[in-house]
Amino acid sequence: MYETVIGLEVHLQLKTKTKAFCGCANSFGAEPNTLVCPVCLGLPGSLPVLNKKALEYALKVALALNCEVKEFFKFDRKNYYYPDLPKNYQISQYDMPLSINGYLEIDTETKNKRIRIKRVHLEEDAGKLIHTPEYSLVDYNRAGVPLLEIVTEPDINSAEEAYEYLVNLKSVLEYLEVSDCNMEKGSLRCDANVSLRKKGSSVLGIKTELKNMNSFKAVRDALDFEISRQRKILDGGERVIQETRLWDAEEGITISMRTKEEAHDYRYFPDPDLVIFTVDEKVIKSIKDTLPEFPRQRCLRFQKEYSLSFYDAEVLTRSKYLADYFESCAKLYPYPKEISNWLTTEVLAYLNEKKIPIEEFTLESEKLIGLLKILQAKQISRNTAKDVLRIMLDTNKDADTIIKEKNLFLISDESDLEKIVDEVIKNNPNSVNDYLKGKENAIMFLVGQVMKQTKGKADPVRVNTLLKTKLKKGGDNA
Repeated sequence: MYETVIGLEVHLQLKTKTKAFCGCANSFGAEPNTLVCPVCLGLPGSLPVLNKKALEYALKVALALNCEVKEFFKFDRKNYYYPDLPKNYQISQYDMPLSINGYLEIDTETKNKRIRIKRVHLEEDAGKLIHTPEYSLVDYNRAGVPLLEIVTEPDINSAEEAYEYLVNLKSVLEYLEVSDCNMEKGSLRCDANVSLRKKGSSVLGIKTELKNMNSFKAVRDALDFEISRQRKILDGGERVIQETRLWDAEEGITISMRTKEEAHDYRYFPDPDLVIFTVDEKVIKSIKDTLPEFPRQRCLRFQKEYSLSFYDAEVLTRSKYLADYFESCAKLYPYPKEISNWLTTEVLAYLNEKKIPIEEFTLESEKLIGLLKILQAKQISRNTAKDVLRIMLDTNKDADTIIKEKNLFLISDESDLEKIVDEVIKNNPNSVNDYLKGKENAIMFLVGQVMKQTKGKADPVRVNTLLKTKLKKGGDNA
């Protein structure tokens, strides 16, 4: 029997206005090679200057992850050659990082678990290569963008725990508002080190590093595959090779990329152009005082303040954007459970279906509450409300306009409804007989027929009551 051991390295782009060590704009999507200068290209005579905002953001993350901020920290040159790294070295941190020894808590199936954070350090990003079958292109715009590396201890024991850690980490980072955390844009990237060892052993097995995973699901799938691959190798009496492997999502396999480098291969040495840094205790305290309410705290508050279940509160608070939206609605409408139901089901289902990130959800809270008030006044049915919401999400129109345009108000005239009910009873004698003989479910077919004829504009509860009244009367007279 084996035990899985996983450590994760998350690289997070910080959303500063300028790059880590120069004044070039830190912006995604600009024309290639338009955001570059001698400093980020490493031209002779250029000197880096640390971006104050990048340091502030890095300290925020370190403190939020319960890390110890070091009294002194320095930057080092990590030497390796890549076509998208014009200096031939990356400014990073080695033996004196910004912060160490933090933790992040996750919930597993059986318990609350603390994942230790080994270090959070600041570095710069490399550029970007674009490969075609005929040639390769390089864009240096990303070179020098401030990057945080968040490294865990090997405390994770399954692909599911890794997934849970990443979801929790992303949630905390979103609350800090230091990055857009967009994996598609490369703002948040994850590498995973995974190995297997005999259960009960304290000796780590030979690890492989997994790269090229562009979603949390991909991380989970890649880890599941790699754990299975290593188990088969060990069961066959062979040795796992220490190497870097790429995740091929289409094939659902990992493939060898290169044998793994060790730290000494990078020939780290202190960057002579950057001084040793220290941060005043007052600065650390002032940053600590600005830390926001985090997801776990907010989840507890939502349960207490809005009487929501743990499940509802957790779904709402995992995303800062969704939690903020919920609270803006709760100020307008005193039924938090109803708001939560609509957000956690209909709205999230729509966003998932359309692949729209929650941060791009633009429907004003006043419009959603407008729909809920119309529903509460029983002017439309719940099913109609769901249809109206989808139109609202597609068009951003308000509910009242849509309902009037499509004439979706419930039939309010009792006599009109009675005529349709009578007609349905007359045209469906078999179902009527079934109901009168005791088959309760037959009534649902008749309700459905009335709803069909009214195009959903009848209140199904009223229809049900009306049908039962008329059928009982008919049965009594039989």
